[in-house]
Amino acid sequence: MLSEIAFYGALETGLIYGLVAFGIYLSFRVLDFPDLTVDGSFPLGAAVAAVLILEGWNPWVATGFAALAGMAAGAVTAILNVKLNILNLLASILTMIALYSINLRIMGRPNIALLTEETVLTPWYSLGLEFHQVPVILFLIVVVISLILLWRFMKSETGLAMRATGANARMARAQGIATGGMIILGVALSNGLVGMAGALFAQSQGAADVTMGVGVIVIGLASLIGGEAVLTPSSVLRALIACVIGAIMYRLAIAFALNADALGLQAQDLNLITAVLVTLAIVLPGVRTNLTNRFSRNKA
Repeated sequence: MLSEIAFYGALETGLIYGLVAFGIYLSFRVLDFPDLTVDGSFPLGAAVAAVLILEGWNPWVATGFAALAGMAAGAVTAILNVKLNILNLLASILTMIALYSINLRIMGRPNIALLTEETVLTPWYSLGLEFHQVPVILFLIVVVISLILLWRFMKSETGLAMRATGANARMARAQGIATGGMIILGVALSNGLVGMAGALFAQSQGAADVTMGVGVIVIGLASLIGGEAVLTPSSVLRALIACVIGAIMYRLAIAFALNADALGLQAQDLNLITAVLVTLAIVLPGVRTNLTNRFSRNKA
């Protein structure tokens, strides 16, 4: 069984990765744009926020600039694809590799500690709540606001144009939609959300590290696919809710696996657990559909 602190810790991290899942939903599902930039924009957001906080900036302002930095990284990837005709996957890999050096430049060293600095969480600790409950409540508010804003955006004229671009770019262009601009905007927004998630993650963990983005794309995909397996995304709102549910489920599954003595798993097995969970998330919906169809035929 999970302890109370481990449970709240899984919720806290799951909510942060829910923002990452939002970003991956935008690029992978809405735009059909395979984007690996997130492995670089996640630590980019953490690096920008950490440096600005150390310089005495307001933590929320620092988080906002982290999101803008993530948007800039996403825009570079999209421009490489749209303007220079570089394959989208290769363009994102090039940006991701470049961001490793850029993040080191920004921080000036491999990691920055924030344990003694004021963060977005600091004022909330004076409200009388349990220490481990504060991040969950704050991040839940951030995720809900982000979900509502993203949902409203996807229902707007620009959002509909972006969805049309991902569904059928040729038809969208025939309708007068600037598909290149939609791709740049969508990938920028996607990485902006990931950059904000990186900034919040650094502040909740008390440190920013240049390697903290390794595997973020896999975690985001696991959250996205797992959430869709549980909650069929028949609408944009359901798809966004599924992202959050999937991210929380993923972190809870990781926490249970690592705390189950019978399994004998340790922290170094995290990537193995992630791979198994992603595989199950991909396979189970098809198995469920096959069983449903077989049951329907037998009943008929």
